[in-house]
Amino acid sequence: MQAKRDISVSVKEMQPEDLETAAEVHRLAFTRQQHSLEWLRSHLQAFPKIFCYVAYAEESCVGYIIWSQKAGFRSNAIIELEQVAVSPGFQGKGIGRALISRTLPDVTIKLQKQGSVLQHILVTTRADNHAQRLYKEVLGAEVEATLTNLYSADEVIMVARDVNTYHLSASPGS
Repeated sequence: MQAKRDISVSVKEMQPEDLETAAEVHRLAFTRQQHSLEWLRSHLQAFPKIFCYVAYAEESCVGYIIWSQKAGFRSNAIIELEQVAVSPGFQGKGIGRALISRTLPDVTIKLQKQGSVLQHILVTTRADNHAQRLYKEVLGAEVEATLTNLYSADEVIMVARDVNTYHLSASPGS
């Protein structure tokens, strides 16, 4: 059995020129979903409500993350980790962890610039998704509810309450 090996990855804010390669990641990671390019384009155009980032390794886009503000622009912000995707061939190499830990400080700074403080993070995912462990480890998120037979299976709602981002790096680019 081979040990998991993290690879060198760079993370940056998603730009229009990243859309096609990020859409390919979406298509490969979410096989039941359609219209990948339109899905990501609509999110990228929704700034400042939504923050999008991409991960590159070996000169290719290998993942992306979407953070979304919930219930309006509030002084105590609640954001959702709406979607994180990693190309199947790059899963298990630390890219999802890098996307979360390297972008959350930048999201926090963007929230502060609009007069908000990050309070809680919401994550919804399939009940059988092994990424729940990642969300617990990196964000401190806990399962708070299960919604039966939603989308393609049961979904769980996870919440990271009273988030402290001081231990995370301060810029997405490392």
